[in-house]
Amino acid sequence: MDDKISTPNVQDDNLFGHYFDDFSYDEMFTRERTIHATWKTLSDNILRFGADELKHRQDVIDWHLTENGVTYNVYDDPTGIGRPWRLNAVPFMMDGEEWQRIAKGIRQRAQILNFIMSDVYDKRELISKGIIPHEVIFCHKAFLRQCNKLFEGTQKHLSFYAADIARGPNGRIWVINDRTQAPSGMGYALENRLTMGRVAPELFTDMHVRKLSAFYSRFKEMLKASAPRQKEEPLIVLLTPGPHNETYFEQAYLASFLDLPLVQGADLVVRNNCLWLKSLKGLKQVDVVLRRVDEEYCDPLELFSESRLGIAGLMTVIRRKNVTIINPIGSGILENRGLLPFMAGVAKYYLGEELILPQIATWWCGQKKEMDFVLEHLDSVVVKRIDRTQGKYIYIGDELSSDQLQTLKDQINAEPHLFVGQEKVSFSTAPNLQDGQIVPRNAVIRAYAVASEHSYEIMPGGLVRVAPMSGNSFVTGQSGGTSKDIWINGAKPETTSVQPIGAGNTWAIISGLDDLPSQTAENLFWTGRYVGRTLILARFLRMVYQKLTDSNYNDQDISKKSLQLLLQTLTHLTATYPGFVGEGHEKLFADPKAEVDSLITSRTRAGSLSHGLELLANSCFSLRSLLSASAWRVFDRMNTKWNIFLTEANFNNQEVIRSLDQLITRCVAFMSLIEESILPDQGLLLYSIGLDTEESLLTISKFRALLVVQMEMQLEHEILEALLISLESLNIYRYTYRSYLKPEHILDLVLLDIKYPRSVTYKINNLVRNLQQMPQARNSNRLTEYQKPTFRAFSMLQLTNSTELMELDESSIVRHKLDELLGELTELIFIGCNSLSENYFTHVQQQSLTHDPKTEF
Repeated sequence: MDDKISTPNVQDDNLFGHYFDDFSYDEMFTRERTIHATWKTLSDNILRFGADELKHRQDVIDWHLTENGVTYNVYDDPTGIGRPWRLNAVPFMMDGEEWQRIAKGIRQRAQILNFIMSDVYDKRELISKGIIPHEVIFCHKAFLRQCNKLFEGTQKHLSFYAADIARGPNGRIWVINDRTQAPSGMGYALENRLTMGRVAPELFTDMHVRKLSAFYSRFKEMLKASAPRQKEEPLIVLLTPGPHNETYFEQAYLASFLDLPLVQGADLVVRNNCLWLKSLKGLKQVDVVLRRVDEEYCDPLELFSESRLGIAGLMTVIRRKNVTIINPIGSGILENRGLLPFMAGVAKYYLGEELILPQIATWWCGQKKEMDFVLEHLDSVVVKRIDRTQGKYIYIGDELSSDQLQTLKDQINAEPHLFVGQEKVSFSTAPNLQDGQIVPRNAVIRAYAVASEHSYEIMPGGLVRVAPMSGNSFVTGQSGGTSKDIWINGAKPETTSVQPIGAGNTWAIISGLDDLPSQTAENLFWTGRYVGRTLILARFLRMVYQKLTDSNYNDQDISKKSLQLLLQTLTHLTATYPGFVGEGHEKLFADPKAEVDSLITSRTRAGSLSHGLELLANSCFSLRSLLSASAWRVFDRMNTKWNIFLTEANFNNQEVIRSLDQLITRCVAFMSLIEESILPDQGLLLYSIGLDTEESLLTISKFRALLVVQMEMQLEHEILEALLISLESLNIYRYTYRSYLKPEHILDLVLLDIKYPRSVTYKINNLVRNLQQMPQARNSNRLTEYQKPTFRAFSMLQLTNSTELMELDESSIVRHKLDELLGELTELIFIGCNSLSENYFTHVQQQSLTHDPKTEF
């Protein structure tokens, strides 16, 4: 390592008081407990902070990441999938000269892997010449025979590469893992650097930390240069598995930072041997796909047939060289642990060089001598399957019982070619702030390489992951732990400037409503519907719960009848039949609280408030890259607080009303921030259409339940008042009419008033105007099929009046004209919704192509 500087006072400082209690070999300190020169300036800056200030900065970092919604999804986590990303306040230091040596080794390794990929899917000289045993390749699940001869004529197969590295006992950096399929973490590395710069800029004092911007610019240039036939303005997309993927935040973050559309498989379609993005206007040809979907899920026609994440026919498009996938389908074979013992031979064969970076001693059990060695030392080595797709794949010999060792031995004997044994090696520790003190923890660096014309460029930094506990050297995102920003310290400040990403218009930008991906548009539409449903249902439930509370102190028949009518309306509003209207409703009326509580708290009951919030959360997660930080913060807080409320085992009426109040307030704030943070051309138009649709339908549903049947005066007064309260319209009514509550006045205000924002006519008028702005309608002189029902509904409202709607037939208490109108309005709105979906979301109608596909051949 580097020169050493004695700093005896560090050991006595409160920050480092227990650093040497569990100390072996370390990045910051020598075995003699002196500081390495690379860390000296940083340690001075940390000591200048002091324990209290450093802990405060850590708290600010945690708050900053939480407030900005930086998450890492952990599968089966009882606290939910969105675990906040954790960044430690103490960075990881590395000397610039040492990093240059490491970068040289990573560059060499990327070149070797690129050669291997080219060979195994084409000439297979490495197998025929005995450099790599054929079982290592052909018995690995990531070897895809569908990729045979797929890369002919392609100079660079491996465009993006990541290596997990750590310092070994000899002081040198060792390679632990190769990541070639869809390396993750680059977005987190960027967020770590930006966060450190905002929260703890003083730590950079007197240091020349290498910047990351040039690498990200080079990454975007690589994507552009990868386009087939050197297209000047290629359409580049980032393909994500969806919001439940563990690194979805990073995928949305990178898509936003690199100005790439974030798409799922359903957004793409294969036609005419080309790949197309389904946009609102039509189909736009995709030239480059930055892939974060595992390769076996990319094409259900040729790969995993049950996949819903990929695009049927994608392999055909690749064969025709009409799209470039980064990294290519087939690159998963390079993560094969069985290749490790043979990497040195491949380096000599292709480059005539020794491996620059050492790797963990590995024995492939497909060779008898090596298998015998592994079996003989089974209790002291680490055994892994060569294929990562097979469930648990790490067996630490000295942690297994005798029965477990025997089971493992039997597995190796049965299929030796599927296993490797590796030397158990511990890696260096690095300083980590924990519980107010700095302690040593094992750390692993993920370094990144991007292909250039003739070589690979290495990021001057990367992502450092730190083990959560002392002695734990296996660090993964799913197992917890924290991350660090890695600082490569240069000899002098950088003076070169880099053009900002997105400047120059050198690639196709998806910016207008016409270009909006169909699935994004659908998520915006349903976000509007779900948020409208949440708000209206929460307001109605709050009013009902208040009535339930009041009924405990009011035995009047009128109050009981009004409560029963409101409970029946609740069943209609949520469509949770039979509920309060079907068989057994008398029993529910006797004790309605359990049913109402279920409509509030049940996540699995379709129509309930909590189920609607789950649906809203799913659609919002899919729009992560569109929502502003403030909008996401409010939504996340609303969702988190509601989940906390649901964990309460026993809650009384007042607690429920208070929680509903908070939910309504946050929901209104969220809606307001959506309207502020998304432009109409970004998709706000679709959100507004969904919101007006849902609010119209639910308001009409209330009218049908509460206004169609004539009631006695006192009961009618209570019902009308409750209706206006649930619509947040009681004060407006009193100001407008200054009279006793009358149903005809309510119809005039909340059904027919075109100037009142809460009225059905106002919302349907909005739908008429907004639907006119949709791509097909803008380009047509006639009403489209999805416009006609809404226009007819608006016309019906304009041509009627409350006097006609209030008419009663002789000897009838039913307002048939009102009921018929409300029924027709509901049907027309549903027909319009279905037509809109068929045209823009499910693409039942034939879509236009943005240009003639024949020009692509």
